[in-house]
Amino acid sequence: MRCYQCGKCTAGCVLASDMNYPPSYLMRLLQTGTKQNLDKVLLSNSIWLCLNCENCVGRCPMEIDIPKMMDYLRTQAISQNKLHPDSKPIIAFHRSFLDSVKNTGRLYEMGLVLAYKFRTFNFLQDLAIAPSMYLKGKLHLLPEKIKDRRSMKRIFAQTIENAKTVNK
Repeated sequence: MRCYQCGKCTAGCVLASDMNYPPSYLMRLLQTGTKQNLDKVLLSNSIWLCLNCENCVGRCPMEIDIPKMMDYLRTQAISQNKLHPDSKPIIAFHRSFLDSVKNTGRLYEMGLVLAYKFRTFNFLQDLAIAPSMYLKGKLHLLPEKIKDRRSMKRIFAQTIENAKTVNK
């Protein structure tokens, strides 16, 4: 409610022109407090395009943390199954990334790529660059794993539990 619609967040957002609702308009929709406008926000591609670069926070005279709000809105959109069709590849990448970190304790690029391809069924995209990346040592066939993977899984489980508590 602290937002007074100065528009500085939208002016500083590098992806505002690609969003169906730029940050300042999203804020206005949320300020109305109506279910219809909340659904518009949750179904928008804007919440998925935010890079969390924090340009908006740096420009905001009220220091509103829009990236944090976008993270919350993404979580709500997933939990309510209100997803913009264009967001599906972003969500697939997000889940593939987190699964890689959860299972190995760090990013395993080959596993990330394979999981993403199976989630999106886009098997041929980027296929031409894979051999050169492998030859340059950028893709490893086997993952590096941290020693205490149980702790990593515990962190993920605790985060999921905390999110459930917050959403109640």
